[in-house]
Amino acid sequence: MPTKIALTDVRVFDGHRLTPPRTVVIDGAVIGTDPTGARRIDAPGAVLLPGLIDAHVHLHGPQTLDTLASWGVTTGLDMACWPHELVMSLREVTGSADFRTAGLPAIGPVGNHARMPGMPAEAIILTPEDARRHVAARAAEGVDYIKGVAEAPGDGGPTPEALHALVAAAHAHGLKAVVHAVTVGAYTVAVDSGADFITHAPLTGTIRPEDIAAMRAGDQVAIPTITMMEGVLAGRAPIADLLTSVADLHRAGIEILAGTDANTQPGSPHSVPHGESLHHELELMARAGIGPVDVLRSATVLPARAFGLTDRGAVEPGLRADLVLIDGDPTTDITATRKIRAIWCAGHRITPAAGA
Repeated sequence: MPTKIALTDVRVFDGHRLTPPRTVVIDGAVIGTDPTGARRIDAPGAVLLPGLIDAHVHLHGPQTLDTLASWGVTTGLDMACWPHELVMSLREVTGSADFRTAGLPAIGPVGNHARMPGMPAEAIILTPEDARRHVAARAAEGVDYIKGVAEAPGDGGPTPEALHALVAAAHAHGLKAVVHAVTVGAYTVAVDSGADFITHAPLTGTIRPEDIAAMRAGDQVAIPTITMMEGVLAGRAPIADLLTSVADLHRAGIEILAGTDANTQPGSPHSVPHGESLHHELELMARAGIGPVDVLRSATVLPARAFGLTDRGAVEPGLRADLVLIDGDPTTDITATRKIRAIWCAGHRITPAAGA
């Protein structure tokens, strides 16, 4: 059960820099202010981060949440989880990582998603009316946002008209829309759909300058999932284009969120380990030329703000006590996020993974 704890002499990442040493109080499930009666944990020299957020995962059961938590990933943003009964069972889990989900994705009749074992025919949208029905059904299930899959014209994805309708219907239901794109042509379709988030980056080639300009004008957010794309390309091609696309997005002022596409899904083009992979994603973002402070923001305050998670993403009184205590200074060396001393999910102490 959560207890009252005072972490003393810790430097805190405040979203921009490390603060001077201070005391942070964990008061049950939230961050408190009064250390009276708290059990004291002295941590001179340690750094306290907000719990990390992976902005693209796939959940397969409670063990997925436990694995995320053990690597300091206290929130996972799931981008396809079905059946609905699985989602409902996961919402009952306590004392582990928290999550949000898109539920069943909207896909086209051809492509990798349509071939995944167990993918229901209900996921396929062919017309704008199909898209509106899909969104209405997901909204009735209580999803947190809508996920669609874009393909380049002729590659078997939903038509541009269907994707436009999907995004418009999501917004009409008060939900944000995420659209998947893994080719240059699909990226154009995804951007044109008006989606709030474009997830992945093209496997080959780089994002077109005009698409980046349109994203900037439309305040669209990128979730490149370099880790997944690197895995798909392993042994086939270098990741130079991926890193260039991410660098181009960052240079243009596009908001970028750290996401991995962590999954153990049969039929997936690459299995990405939950939890540990987010630390690798942060390192890949740094390789793309993003500074360590901005990389940290991409896995804390930025996804919390972009997905409307107002109760997390920062170390502030009243917010969830989702916290990661580490050694080293991640504002100068991003690999320090791996040096985990302690983790709390809503005040519950979590045992770090072996190797963390």
